[in-house]
Amino acid sequence: MALKDFFIYLSENRILNSAAQRYGLRLGAQSVVAGVSIEETVKSIKELNKQNISCTVDNLGEFVYEKSEAIEAKNKILEVIQVIHDENLDAHISLKPSQLGLDIEYEFCKENLKEIVALAHQYNIFVNFDMEDYARLHSSFELLEELNKEFDNIGTVIQAYFFESEELIEKYKDFRLRIVKGAYKEPENVAYQTKSEIDKNYIKLIEYHLLNGKFTSIATHDHRVINHVKAFVKKHNIPNEKFEFQMLYGFRKEMQYDLAKEGFNFCTYLPFGKDWYGYFMRRLAERPQNLSLVTKQVFNKKTNTAIGLATTSFVIGRLSKKSKKVKQ
Repeated sequence: MALKDFFIYLSENRILNSAAQRYGLRLGAQSVVAGVSIEETVKSIKELNKQNISCTVDNLGEFVYEKSEAIEAKNKILEVIQVIHDENLDAHISLKPSQLGLDIEYEFCKENLKEIVALAHQYNIFVNFDMEDYARLHSSFELLEELNKEFDNIGTVIQAYFFESEELIEKYKDFRLRIVKGAYKEPENVAYQTKSEIDKNYIKLIEYHLLNGKFTSIATHDHRVINHVKAFVKKHNIPNEKFEFQMLYGFRKEMQYDLAKEGFNFCTYLPFGKDWYGYFMRRLAERPQNLSLVTKQVFNKKTNTAIGLATTSFVIGRLSKKSKKVKQ
């Protein structure tokens, strides 16, 4: 099993996800999420705002199949929007339609989203619809289109590994878009499978939207991509107000500060809540080089849960080349 596939597998494991919620703080989850409560998250936002860094706030949640869970998530996001307004924070919202009930009922999800977007619109706060796996791709875009008939404070994500991403970015060029490589395991009939293909398409999409789009959020920790974008915007005289760089909370902190100091718009993706595990495993699937962050900050010496055991077993197996299967 490839390292990327392994982390995606872990992200979809409900047992490990539940274990992480119980042991999160002991596992060092604070290094990858901004806090468990809204109060803790507000402190993190304020610290970043002091560095001229904006934030997009994600109330983490996985495996939502009950309406009560979706309503609870909606209410939490509404609370965050109210706090952003009341505290005058430089922040906006990122959310996943599945957390608001997409896997339960389309219309139910739409009504939840509408309530969130309406309050955010009232306070002039932007809401980004995060994209998930291919099974939810088109229904998520449908939700975006329907709500856009009434609200103009919404945008979404284009994932570079999908074959149709070029078509999608052209169709939705008048939206504020975050461009990412993609973090799920997708079949070869819908998505590029190699890093070189994905990287090439990623740059192509970024350049297209910088030249033709409304506003571009370039979500990457890759300094090579960042340097390419710097040169590209200079060459084409693209003003700073047309784009921003984005990175995840807890990743490449000094580079985040440096880009902000250079005068670029910078936004940190700020997840909060107990349900951090699936989110973090997908981030490792995107960038397996961050495995050292897992071993040093998340899986400490006191870890004795299935999460730590699974990761340790896999790493040992890769190093020794004797183990082909990861036992849990």
